[in-house]
Amino acid sequence: MSLKSISPQAASELLGRGAVLVDIRAADEHARERIATARHVPMESLRSGDLQLDGAPAVIFHCRSGNRTRVNSPALGASTACEAYVLEGGLDAWKKAGLPVVVDASHPIELQRQVQIAAGSLIVLGAVLGATVSPWFHALSGFVGAGLLFAGVSGFCGLARVLMRMPWNRKATQPST
Repeated sequence: MSLKSISPQAASELLGRGAVLVDIRAADEHARERIATARHVPMESLRSGDLQLDGAPAVIFHCRSGNRTRVNSPALGASTACEAYVLEGGLDAWKKAGLPVVVDASHPIELQRQVQIAAGSLIVLGAVLGATVSPWFHALSGFVGAGLLFAGVSGFCGLARVLMRMPWNRKATQPST
């Protein structure tokens, strides 16, 4: 089953008529910012026909920008027998339309984005210092690039491991007492 696109306003109306909104993002993304009525079912856990909708007339899938949902639309469509939609523009468009979201700033931004920010910053720093201070600083950019290449090939990212140990990330993963 292919998914139809639906605007945030039309999705909000459809939710009022009993449709179910499903957030396919990772747990850390959902914890930081979400649509209050959305069920969190990460893409990795969806299997064909597994989505329980309790007789809902339709399901609307969303991610942050709509890209992940569009790319995964064949699998998402196969996970339900009812009418299925993709939220155009995802959570970003929902917010832009002025519709309500729940934001929990106590959760850090997702680890993948932290890695991208840190790696990009180190690469730019190495390039700038290499051009202005000493050509040896270009090695920093090369080292970070090699680390990213290794992470892609092996599945192990040393920078992610370091970032996971940072205080802002440890706070989010500590069990509550």
